[in-house]
Amino acid sequence: MSFQPDSDLDAEEVAEQVDEAIESNDVVLFMKGNQLMPQCGYSAKALELIGSHREEFETVDVLPALDEFREALEAHSGWETIPQTFVDGEFIGGSDILEELEERGELEAELSA
Repeated sequence: MSFQPDSDLDAEEVAEQVDEAIESNDVVLFMKGNQLMPQCGYSAKALELIGSHREEFETVDVLPALDEFREALEAHSGWETIPQTFVDGEFIGGSDILEELEERGELEAELSA
C-alpha cells in the first residue's frame, strides 16, 4: 500500500485500511516509512527482525496519516506506539517485543503461527 505524503485520509478511511491489512495478511508491520526506506530506528529494527524469518510480509507506512493510524491501531492493540506487528490478526508487539522474542528464540515460531 502506498499513500501520498499530502494524503487527506480521514480517521474512518485509515481505520478501514488498518482492519483490512490486519485481516488479509498473515504478517503485517505498521511502520514509519517503507521496506526500502524505514524512517525511524524502531521501524528499521522491526523490519530487520521480521525479515530475518520471513521473506513475504506486508508493511504499511503510517506517516501519511500518523495520528489517525495511531488511533486505529490503538483500537486493535491497546498500544499507540509505532511500529506494530500483527500475525494472523493478533497483535504481537513493537520492535522491543520482537527483539525479546528473538533473544528467547521464539520469534520464528511466532511469525509462522
